[in-house]
Amino acid sequence: DTPAEGDVQFEQHGVSVSVPAKDLAVLAGTEVDFIKVGLNSMFQFRNPNVTGECGCGESFSVTEEA
Repeated sequence: DTPAEGDVQFEQHGVSVSVPAKDLAVLAGTEVDFIKVGLNSMFQFRNPNVTGECGCGESFSVTEEA
């Protein structure tokens, strides 16, 4: 509900998102869409940094740069 200290906030189209500063590199370039499929509606995330995903789409992995 309230951003934590050090969070970076983004707002677009009336939607506000807070991201911990330490996670910005992993999320760089991520696109967020709100989609409707049949009777379902959801947020869809497209992250160009993803190197692997679980089958359910709930988690992902990225290759960290040294």
